[in-house]
Amino acid sequence: MVSILSVPGCGKATCRECSGGVPQICTGGQNYGIGHDGSFAPYVAIHERAAIKLPSGVGAAAGAVATDACMTAYQAIARRAKVKKGDTVLLFGLGGLGFNALQMMVDIGARVIVVDKRQEVLDAAVTFGVKNEDVVPVETPSVSEWVTNKALVVDSAIDFVGVPETFKAAIESVRKAGTVVLVGLLHGELTLPSFVAVRKQLDILCSYGGTTDDLVACLGLIANGVINPQVETGSMADFPRILADLHAGKIKSRIALVPEDLQ
Repeated sequence: MVSILSVPGCGKATCRECSGGVPQICTGGQNYGIGHDGSFAPYVAIHERAAIKLPSGVGAAAGAVATDACMTAYQAIARRAKVKKGDTVLLFGLGGLGFNALQMMVDIGARVIVVDKRQEVLDAAVTFGVKNEDVVPVETPSVSEWVTNKALVVDSAIDFVGVPETFKAAIESVRKAGTVVLVGLLHGELTLPSFVAVRKQLDILCSYGGTTDDLVACLGLIANGVINPQVETGSMADFPRILADLHAGKIKSRIALVPEDLQ
């Protein structure tokens, strides 16, 4: 079995993006499952660059969600924020990407402060290694004030939500010369608190998707038990219901529809 990299780029040596290590933003390549119909078909022709063999110990469901929920989180952490052991990281959003990011950073040895509006996912974060004192309470009116009152020095903030409230809180909460990485796209436009950002000389970075190397690394983390992807499974017969639930906003994690012969 293979995972399919949905944005492999064109792969040409003359391509600025592909040769520059960011093929996921190349506009000259063929994308799979993004931008046009066809990838729900029983058989799909893909370029060999997009096919990544699953290592032993990685099943179909985990291999499917690794291409986004794991890979996107990995690039934000390893390539953009460059999180290292001993860092303190403020994580906004404990969804499919957020929980995988959390597991990666705990494995690195970073201290992770988690923010979400849902108590149940904050409780779940504790089971993944977050200390109780590093959970920002749901009812907290100001995350930055909470960080200040705790005398925390936040090296990086990673926003997997992408709404004005979380983006502003991230900028206000990180230390001087810290890093803010924006991943979430829930809001079409965000306003930059430029006075705060400039005076603190922040690095404000954006992160989108990932590369073949990122996906290979993620599959290795899953195979070695570092990441336990948060994914629900269903059968192909569930497809119409799952699509309806997606449109209705009922799906809170990732769902992989696995054919019976692969279950």
